[in-house]
Amino acid sequence: MIILGLILLLVGLLAKISILTTIGIVLVVVGAVLFLLGTTGRAIGGRKHWY
Repeated sequence: MIILGLILLLVGLLAKISILTTIGIVLVVVGAVLFLLGTTGRAIGGRKHWY
């Protein structure tokens, strides 16, 4: 999710498409939060790991 967010963020910035930039930022933030919660061993939605 983080990689997809970074790709969308870069494409949005290079092509000057604001909706792609916004979606990219949201995906990077959500991916980072899920990654951090997953590394602490905390179960998210009944799962210990999000792949």
